[in-house]
Amino acid sequence: MSDAKSTSSETSPAGSVPPRPLSGVMADEVERLLSGRTRDIRLTGELRRRFDERLWRQTAKVIRSWMIWVAFVDVLTLALNALLLPGQIVLSMIAPACLLPPAAILTAVVWNKPRPAAVQRASLLVGMFLILLSVGLVGVFAGGEFYERHLSIMLFVATSAITIFSVPLAWTIAIACYALCLYFILQWYNPLLEAGSVVAATLFFSCGIIATVVARRTMNILAQKTFLLDCRDQRRVAELADANARLERLARTDPLTGIANRRWMMETLEGLWRNGRETGVAMLMCDIDHFKGLNDKLGHGEGDRCLVKVAGIIQSCVRADRDLVSRHGGEEFLIVLPDVDEEEAVAVARRVRESVEAAALPNPASSVGPSVTLSVGVAFKSALDTDVSLAYLQHEADMALYRAKEAGRNQVSIFRRPPAAAGQTAARRQG
Repeated sequence: MSDAKSTSSETSPAGSVPPRPLSGVMADEVERLLSGRTRDIRLTGELRRRFDERLWRQTAKVIRSWMIWVAFVDVLTLALNALLLPGQIVLSMIAPACLLPPAAILTAVVWNKPRPAAVQRASLLVGMFLILLSVGLVGVFAGGEFYERHLSIMLFVATSAITIFSVPLAWTIAIACYALCLYFILQWYNPLLEAGSVVAATLFFSCGIIATVVARRTMNILAQKTFLLDCRDQRRVAELADANARLERLARTDPLTGIANRRWMMETLEGLWRNGRETGVAMLMCDIDHFKGLNDKLGHGEGDRCLVKVAGIIQSCVRADRDLVSRHGGEEFLIVLPDVDEEEAVAVARRVRESVEAAALPNPASSVGPSVTLSVGVAFKSALDTDVSLAYLQHEADMALYRAKEAGRNQVSIFRRPPAAAGQTAARRQG
């Protein structure tokens, strides 16, 4: 099922693995072949190997089924002849007829699983030769009217194999040559026919065999074209999926810092709230102190670099597989910490603030110090605070951030709910 350099042992049944993407060179070759005439399509190299992989299971199944049925029909025919024909004729048929079933069964066994191309080619061509020889010799041994009848049956067997075996054209031609050569040789020794009749009959059947081979070649080319069209469609689908994925990433990613944008964060949090939580959730609102002055003093380019570095520092301070970080505004960042308690949330907030300060990014416009600092507001919602909405928790984080700025910046502020709200929560817990 493949050329001499490829082996069927490398193949896998069609559909067992997802289609592999085409390389740029292969994609160009696919377009080149499809842009030309269909009759000029010739698959080579990796494309040929992939085509063989795709076709192997179907071809092997057809070959196995054909071999088994030919063996079954041979045995059935011999049994019927034993009932209908004179014993002497039947006895003459047994020896050549017994050659066919082992040849067919062994060929089917070889094609039961992928094997090297040389093994599969040899098994099919040798098996077909023995099958055709067996059918022809049955007529020769029986003689009389059976002589020419079985040679015609032999050609029919060859024609059916050529028609349904989706194998390389060279294999098909070999089977056709077997059939015609055997027919001519065995007919030449037919005592009932003259030499002229043998040549005429051979030429007549050659026309039919050649037409069948041409039809098989056309089917092979059309199968290869279908494969090329599928390859092109798969590549286009992959390119479309990649483009959609890029668009989706752009839609949910802040283009400057590379972290999530506000829209994606809000959509994610809305899903989080709808699904409910059995553990606490904390929201941290972070703001770079005196960022406008940094832009005015050092320029917007330096301000952008500051935002990128601060975003990276924040991401390094949270759990990559669980926590959510987004750019919420110009110089604001929102951090959401699921499955934490209040103490853990405060520890993360302090780690983020200290890490930004330790980075010593210059900010000559800051009244806090010579480097960039961060103010952080923390709001916490426990699993029992079912009446705390997403919008309200964000409002609490904003309030805590405002208090951190009012208290002098570069610090962490925790939102504390009023005693009335705390009492309501406690009452709910007792209830």
